[in-house]
Amino acid sequence: MRHAALAVLASASLLTLGGCGLGGGSDADLTIYSGRNEELVGELINRFERESGLEVDVRYGDSAELAATIAEEGGNSPADVFFSQDAGALGAVEDTLAKVPAPVLEAVPQRFRDPKGRWAGVSGRARVIAYDTDRFGEDEVPDSVFDLTDPRWKGKVGMPPPNASFQAFVSAMRLEVGDARTRGWLEAMKNNEPRLYDNNIQTVEAIGRDEIELGLVNHYYLQELKRENPGLAVANHFPAPTDPGSLINAAGVGILATTDDEENAQRFASFLVSPEAQRYFAERTGEYPLVEDVDRPSGLPPLEQVIGPQVELGRLGEKLRSTLELLNEVGFTT
Repeated sequence: MRHAALAVLASASLLTLGGCGLGGGSDADLTIYSGRNEELVGELINRFERESGLEVDVRYGDSAELAATIAEEGGNSPADVFFSQDAGALGAVEDTLAKVPAPVLEAVPQRFRDPKGRWAGVSGRARVIAYDTDRFGEDEVPDSVFDLTDPRWKGKVGMPPPNASFQAFVSAMRLEVGDARTRGWLEAMKNNEPRLYDNNIQTVEAIGRDEIELGLVNHYYLQELKRENPGLAVANHFPAPTDPGSLINAAGVGILATTDDEENAQRFASFLVSPEAQRYFAERTGEYPLVEDVDRPSGLPPLEQVIGPQVELGRLGEKLRSTLELLNEVGFTT
């Protein structure tokens, strides 16, 4: 089922990323498939290249599509490392991954690594309900996504169904409360006429221009927008512990079992959990560092207090295809 789900995306991903030379050889010392945006992590990867002295070939794309490409390429994949935006995409290709070095695994909390050691989280992102601070105090924002189906919020909630993080949130809801209740929530939300956007940034921006009042997004996009506009009248509300809306996912790293450069791949994985890289995630991307003794961004609750649905993050990948089908059936995607 996992590989069938990835096959749905494989053709599109190969077309989208074909200009990057997927499937071909590389003279680089290390080839990274990065589901993380170049604007966010390009500088960090450049630092690794300078400090390691290695020549690195980075091929950027959507995490789910890159996972599909890895599955499609099989043993012929030129990738050495998969640097994914979310744990679900790593879980979707976990059978193609070698074990990550023990020091990398042991550097991060157990809930952010594969139980079998095939991938490790490197930074955390929490789902939140962003809200318009000109309209509400935080105590007026719902503590559960299930409350957003109330007529009070009709036409006033924004969300980005095409976004991988939103899809992971729906998959986590399915694992936590079951398919029937998840479908019921999606249908009730559809009837409540939410505003739909392509991504998290657009959703937060829509709150800032009074187009909507609340938005379902990842926490760190607000920090990015506030760097550009410190007066943006938007804040994040963390839903109640274990609510599906409080999912905390992880960007993570896996090493392809077919790599010819395992030592270099391990060096990159180790670099991502180094204090330097962890500070980068906290300061540059606004995410939670996952290694102890690295300060989280100001204004965020401690990581141990952010308790999302009790689901194994790697299992989100196996739900991808059926979650996309569900969103399409309800009318949120095409």
